[in-house]
Parts: sequence; structure tokens; C-alpha cells
Amino acid sequence: MEGGRNLKIFPPLLVMDKRLGYNPTVAIAVKNMEEKRMGNDRRPDDMVRITTPELADSFIEEQIGKLRAQIGDKKVLLALSGGVDSSVVAAMLIKAVGSQLTCVHVNHGLLRKGEPEQVIEVFRDQMKANLVYVDATDRFLDKLAGVSDPETKRKIIGNEFIEVFAEEARKLDGIDFLAQGTIWPDILESEQGIKAHHNAGGLPEDMKFELVEPVKILFKDEVRIVGERLGLPANMVYRQPFPGPGLGVRCPGAITRDRLEAVRESDAILREEFKNNGLEGKVWQYFTVVPDFKSTGIKDGNRVFEWAVIIRAVNTKDAMTAEVEEIPFDLMKRLVQRITTEVKGVNRVLYDFTPKPSATIEYE
Repeated sequence: MEGGRNLKIFPPLLVMDKRLGYNPTVAIAVKNMEEKRMGNDRRPDDMVRITTPELADSFIEEQIGKLRAQIGDKKVLLALSGGVDSSVVAAMLIKAVGSQLTCVHVNHGLLRKGEPEQVIEVFRDQMKANLVYVDATDRFLDKLAGVSDPETKRKIIGNEFIEVFAEEARKLDGIDFLAQGTIWPDILESEQGIKAHHNAGGLPEDMKFELVEPVKILFKDEVRIVGERLGLPANMVYRQPFPGPGLGVRCPGAITRDRLEAVRESDAILREEFKNNGLEGKVWQYFTVVPDFKSTGIKDGNRVFEWAVIIRAVNTKDAMTAEVEEIPFDLMKRLVQRITTEVKGVNRVLYDFTPKPSATIEYE
């Protein structure tokens, strides 16, 4: 169905991924999504990979024409995570329909250090977007308390995001369209049952939006090139991918606030050191994970029983396969020293050498 759709709730199928930014982008019904994509919404088999500015410009021109024809003079709502995909969608919509776009950024308490502030600065202050910011940290973490199953955690985050997003959407008048940053690997992994993605859940039955997904047939590397041509800053376009459930999938097992903070602080150190050592923008994705187990260690001459931080750094073009980055040993020693001394509750640092496959890029 090419026109508007009633988005219904399918709880068993509700899924999440990358930033809902978080890519956070709001979800739709898997059933409706797959039915629609069985037609012209699938990536054409003969589509030329976007690798040049000229190809990106052609795609942008085509999509802006389609967006203007689809949206007309009506209003569109976007769940903006600040990740690459939702940012590119926002930039494209701003170019296509301007102030008819309203962006909602939900802080679920699972974002990286300094991230909510950056989203506000870039989109509200620099891009002059209509941005609604919602701090729902306590609400999300209270719902996640004691939950250890990865898919259950994703569904809780997805459901709660939808609730928060729906509450904000109801405060706005005359919204007819819902935009989201779905990309092609999201669709493939959801269909193949590899991973639940945020772009495939459902909104309450009383909310009837027509879906807008201008980059849904693109791979991640293509989205970046399109973002460059739309004039987005380089530190946004080449920002690392970030999962919708955020640091929740990098805190395996039941999330606790202290372990979550260990993930956030160690991740900030890793990003700072990669930037200082010229690896920012050269390594596709790098992050830390703090599993729910402890080991014996020694600090200040005393026995301690603390967590281990796992560092993961991979390179890929399309996220379907990934190879492990070879980090210089001197940098690894620097990371170990900083993380074990600066991050509370950590006494050990490990490095994950596993490619995809056999491992996925994220841990949950």
C-alpha cells in the first residue's frame, strides 16, 4: 500500500537496533513493513552502489522530489537520535520541507557521554531544526531493572521509546507523516532473523501516520556519502554507528547504573584515545563492553573483585561482515592504564579479536 497506513501494535514482533540513534528512530509494524517492501520499496538488484558525489546528488534530487510529492504542505515527525541515519534523514527533510519537520530526541539514559548535549547543539542551534528534547533516563532504567535477556531488553527499550515518543507526538497538532532512518541492512537482518531492529515495532492504534523512509534502500557507506552532499558536518557523517538500545546492549545481562556508568566512561576514554592517535574516522566502529562478571585484582596493594572492560574495534563497508582492527600495542597499554585507573569498578581490560561472522559486531 503506497499511501497512509494504520500502524498497529504487534508486541511479539516489536524490535529495536541502532540509535532509536537510537539510530532512536520510531518503529512500525513488521507485518506492514514487510508487505510494503515486497514491492517497489526493496533495493533494486541492479542498483549502482553510491560511491561518488554525482551518484549521491542524483539520489538526493530524486528523493527530495519524492518527499515533496508525498508530504506536500503537511507536517512530518522524526525520531532523531543524532546517529548517521536519522541525521541524514533530518537533513534531507529540512531541505525538502523545511519547518514542516519536527524532530524528537529521547534521551533514554543509554547514550554515550556528552551525546544529548551534542544533539541539541547540532540540530537545534546549528541546523535550526524544530527539536523536542525529552530526558526519560529514570523511566527507562527503572523498566530495565533486573532484566537480563537481550531481546527482552531491546523490546522494553523499544516499547518504552514508543510510549515516550507517542506522548510527545500527541502534544503536536496536525502530524500526518512519520519519518525514520531505516537502512537496507536493518531490513535484511530483521527479515533473516539475525537481530531485532528498532525500525520494526508498532505505534498505538490511535496514531495513524504515513511512513517516510528516504534512505531505506541504502547501505551505511552510501548514507555517509549522501550526508556529505547534504552538507552535514564531517564529525556527524562519519560518526560511528550506534545501536538503538544504546549502551544497553554493551552492558550484557541485567543493567545496573554503576556498570552502565563504567561502560559510558570507558567508551569515552576509548573514543578520546582513538581521536588522539589518528584512528577516528579510520576505524568503522569501536566501543567498550562491560559484561556482568567480576574477577580478582589488586589495587593500591589491596585485593579487589571488579569488572572487566572488553574493547571492540572493527572495520566494514556494509555491516554485513566485519574484520577486527589491529590496534597498536602502545595504544592498548595506554587504554589499559587509563581505564583501570579512571573507571570505577574496573580492574581488567580485554580485546575482542572475533570477526563477523562468527560474532556479530555488537554483543547483544
